[in-house]
Amino acid sequence: MFTSIAERAVVVTGGSRGIGKGIAGVFARNGARVLITGRSEQDLAATAEELGVSYLVADVASKADCERVAGCAADRLGGIDVLCANAGVFPDARLADLTEEDIDHVLGTNLKGTILSVQACLPLLARSGRGRVILTSSITGPITGYPGWTHYGASKAGQLGFMRTAAIELASDGITVNAVLPGNIATEGLAGLGEDYVAGMTAAIPMRKLGHVDDIGYAALFFATDEAAYITGQTIVVDGGQVLPESPEAVA
Repeated sequence: MFTSIAERAVVVTGGSRGIGKGIAGVFARNGARVLITGRSEQDLAATAEELGVSYLVADVASKADCERVAGCAADRLGGIDVLCANAGVFPDARLADLTEEDIDHVLGTNLKGTILSVQACLPLLARSGRGRVILTSSITGPITGYPGWTHYGASKAGQLGFMRTAAIELASDGITVNAVLPGNIATEGLAGLGEDYVAGMTAAIPMRKLGHVDDIGYAALFFATDEAAYITGQTIVVDGGQVLPESPEAVA
């Protein structure tokens, strides 16, 4: 039995849809007080009402917005015990066709946004005495590659480089920094890639099914527990075994 996280203050960036919504839901159902952020007020308001959480419109690529998130958490939640740096984008574009704007958009949200979010929340995480930073990275970039996602893969691998050094720097403040690496999870974004993509990815997963957003939420929840207090700079892959086969024939 894990120690309860009831009443802990949790911020989930990119928490209105997909994996972020799943993470927020898991924490909320386990008694945490949750603030979600994102760029769409309509999506945020609907999710906040559904989950019984608080929300704030903010763009993680903006330092000022990240500082507003920290201030809002201090006002509404009384601090931050857990930061789930989840906000991310994954537009598809082949390397030869990538524009400078494409690269800036993905790296600005996924990598710069992660760094700015953590930086803004540092004083409150340190004050907590049990601060947790949990990044949503991906198997794409750190472990695998996929055509059209060179910029996305670079951003997700970059998150892990950030994580390892941040874990060293923040250890003296009692803050742990870890990451969850999802495989293919059933979300609105994945469905938008088309039926053929979804069918192909499902066939490549040994468990023969896509993951659920709650699967990522519970991995994040573990990193937030007292029992995980001595774990830092580490990753958990949640992918149904997707990265294991040497070839398609291995899961035929």
